Formats: sequence, structure tokens, C-alpha cells
Amino acid sequence: MSFARDAATHAYYDARAGEYDEWYEGEGRFADRDRPGWSAEVEELVRVVDALPSGRTLDVACGTAFLTQHLQGFAVGLDQSPSMVALAQERLPDGLALTGDALALPFADRAFDRVLTAHFYGHLVPEERTAFLAEAARVASELIVIDSAPREDRPLEGWEQRILNDGSEHKVFKRFLTPETILEELGEAGGTGETLYEGRWFSAVRATLWTNAPSVD
Repeated sequence: MSFARDAATHAYYDARAGEYDEWYEGEGRFADRDRPGWSAEVEELVRVVDALPSGRTLDVACGTAFLTQHLQGFAVGLDQSPSMVALAQERLPDGLALTGDALALPFADRAFDRVLTAHFYGHLVPEERTAFLAEAARVASELIVIDSAPREDRPLEGWEQRILNDGSEHKVFKRFLTPETILEELGEAGGTGETLYEGRWFSAVRATLWTNAPSVD
């Protein structure tokens, strides 16, 4: 089982690029969903990202750069989807968007002040989390994780069916995470951190990473 290097998952996200922001903005298939407080929480995530100190930030699995564009300082967005990267580059006129492997980051040790990842960590299976956290600790000393909070209508983890605007159906592995769960896992991987945001829909944490982090399996 895999996510980050799964060909079908890659195809799904590349096809979804043009409609990805509809999820954030409550448009398209998401227009009629009952999501009380959603828009306010999205705005809060933007404020969290905007308030981070200026620095060199790598956004892993940046998608369309919906959040990346609010970073202060030099931002690099990395995603496996060429379609996502093309959209991201438009939003990062003073930054850079690249295609690349999140589990083998194409950057030198300590090339960045921080790694940020939004709605990626919660998709990773254990061995992928181990690889990602080791790579994040190699290229930066700080990690920001933003992800989906637990919901009453969904199991904490499992395979979800996703339907695109063209009607095509896809399966994606997904976990829903509290800040405490994320911080516990990051602690097992050698990090110490704090909660940046805890809401009905989203969780966000910041952690200081150790080099040569041990396995989180």
C-alpha cells in the first residue's frame, strides 16, 4: 500500500489540479456540502501561514500553492503533479515551483529554514511517513504540518472514494488527525513541537526536527 509513489494517485491529483481549489473555496461539488465554519477556518489557516517568520520555506506537496502563496520570504513549492506545479508557479512569481519526489527531496542538507506540508502527511502510510520525516529533517530544522481534523462522519483512517467533475472515481488513503496525534508522531520521529491551530476541520502544528530522526513505524 502506498500513496506518495502510487501511479494511480499521481494520475488522480494531476487530473484534479484545475478543480482542486474548489475544495477550499466551497465551489463545484463542494458547494452544497454542510461544512459549518469551513470558510472561517480556511481563512484562519491562511493567517497561520502568513504569520510564520520570513525565511526559506519548502512546501512539500504544494498543490496549487493555495497556502504557499501566503508564506513570507522565499518559497519553493514541490509537487509530483506537473499540472499542480504549473498552477503553483503562477501564484509564486517570486518563488519557484518544481516537480519532485516528496520521499527523496532533490535538495541539499539544510537548504531551507522550514518544511511546510498541507494535506499530505495525513495521506501517508507508515513507511512513507518515516521516509518523509527523515527527508524533512535533512533539509530543514522545522516542520509545519497542516491536515484534516477528525470528523464524526468518517473513520480516523481508511480508503476514501473521490469523484472528479468529469465523473471519474478514484480511491485515496486518508487519515484524520488531531494536533496531539501529529505531535506524538513527530515526537516519535525525534521532534518537539506545538499546536498552531486546532479547529473543527483543520489541525496545524509546528515542530523542531532532529537530524537522523528514528523510525516512526
